[in-house]
Amino acid sequence: MSEFISARLALPLLQAGQSQKEMSHNEALTRIDIACQAAVEAAQSDTPPPDPLPGQCWIVGTDPSDAWSGHAGALACWTAGGWRFVEPQEGMSAWDRGAQVPALFRDGSWRIGEVHGRLIVDGQQLVGPRLAAIGNPEGGTQVDAEAREVIAQVLAAMREHGLIAADEM
Repeated sequence: MSEFISARLALPLLQAGQSQKEMSHNEALTRIDIACQAAVEAAQSDTPPPDPLPGQCWIVGTDPSDAWSGHAGALACWTAGGWRFVEPQEGMSAWDRGAQVPALFRDGSWRIGEVHGRLIVDGQQLVGPRLAAIGNPEGGTQVDAEAREVIAQVLAAMREHGLIAADEM
């Protein structure tokens, strides 16, 4: 890392005696504007749009072309001065306006439409890590077909929603 840029977002830092400090300052503000509370028109795009508007951003795909070449995975934003790119950092997030889903940069790649974490309501964890599979009811001394059917439906719904693993029968 150069001593003249910030460690995370590579923002240009002002130097003592630097002429035209407003250039570095404005570039840093532009990059902050792109990265802070990021919102993109679309994710995983490889080709720049033909007529972007100032302030519109995209998450560049894995095989970029044209003006985006060499910027795979970056946030690309059109500005009055042309394309600006911000390299994603671990934990960076953006809102994909087109798909109406979150995008999270994790483990070196963008995860589009995934939500990570736990669901806590009023201090109580409602959804957490997936639990082990629960088998369907069987056997017993008294057969109750209606109860078994309802239990099977509840288990199927929980499996479908990923709350418990699928039964491996």
